[in-house]
Amino acid sequence: MKTLSTAFFLALVLGITQIAYAQQTKWRTFSEEAISLYKKGEYDKAVAAVKKSLAVAEKEYGPDHPDTATSLNNLAELYRDHKKFAQAEPLYKRAAAIREKHFGPNHSLFARTLNGQAELYRAQNRFGDAEPLYKRSLAIREKSHRPDHPDIAQTLNNLAELYCVQEQYASAKTLYERLLPIREKALGSDHPGLAAGLHNLALIHQNEGRYAQAEPLYKRVLAIREKALGLNNPGVAQDLSILAELYRTQGRYALAQPLYERSLAIFEKAAGKHHLDVATILNNLAFIHHKQGQYAQAEPLYKRALAICEKSLGTDHPTARITRDNLAGLRVAMDRLNPNDEPERQVARFQWFSNIMGRP
Repeated sequence: MKTLSTAFFLALVLGITQIAYAQQTKWRTFSEEAISLYKKGEYDKAVAAVKKSLAVAEKEYGPDHPDTATSLNNLAELYRDHKKFAQAEPLYKRAAAIREKHFGPNHSLFARTLNGQAELYRAQNRFGDAEPLYKRSLAIREKSHRPDHPDIAQTLNNLAELYCVQEQYASAKTLYERLLPIREKALGSDHPGLAAGLHNLALIHQNEGRYAQAEPLYKRVLAIREKALGLNNPGVAQDLSILAELYRTQGRYALAQPLYERSLAIFEKAAGKHHLDVATILNNLAFIHHKQGQYAQAEPLYKRALAICEKSLGTDHPTARITRDNLAGLRVAMDRLNPNDEPERQVARFQWFSNIMGRP
């Protein structure tokens, strides 16, 4: 369950108006019960509690009351978090209309609903619908809050991620550079909440060939996640592989090799020696040895990777073909081409696996 949604949900429930005590107490009780259930992962019970709060608000206060909007918004958040997008959308729209009418178009609660609705559209890949809502939410929050407010950081992050998905890296880079100092000031320089933004900014630099700027950011991500997750966590293994690939891209093979070796050891222990992630690292580590002319070290790694790929994916899968091509290329370099290799594989057409298989 998303941490962001939990925080968002809690903040919305607190954004209420005062009303007759008995009814207000009943509405708040159901709302707070929903929060508690949500935090425990009891989704269905949380939905039921929010629906009760909505029924109380509509009956006691009316369909256009701010507390009705809060319950609508909270229910939309729950539905979005569990990918029930069709149910969530009309709730967001109704909550937004109530809040805009009651509080005005520049109120922070209206901005919250716009941000949530934009997240809904982003989750559905409706990027053209999401962007103007993010921008409007950001504009409101910039007017309502100080420049380093967490709500501003939230929308900056969401909009930056939207641009990254669409490969609009220049736009995303500007937002990340503004966002990260805000979060670092609020959370501290080694907080796990910084890792995703630092990684994405590093990736933007790497994609645009700014390797010198990417390297220290990747190293920071690795240090943060090692501290948060432990040295032998699979997430750390992924970060090691990412930094290794940056070095590989620059031909800095001596730096890439130990990172891949460490990543391989972690994945073998965590996932088993026959996992596809292990095959990916085996191929990439073999590639490193291959490019340095260390053919004897490369060959058994390619063979292990190929055996895993063929067993898990089948002999005709593109990943298995890539590994066979790499092995054939190695044999060309070693002047040991097997006569049974298919002609198209007799060309040294080496290919790199740029990501851990199955990684988001």
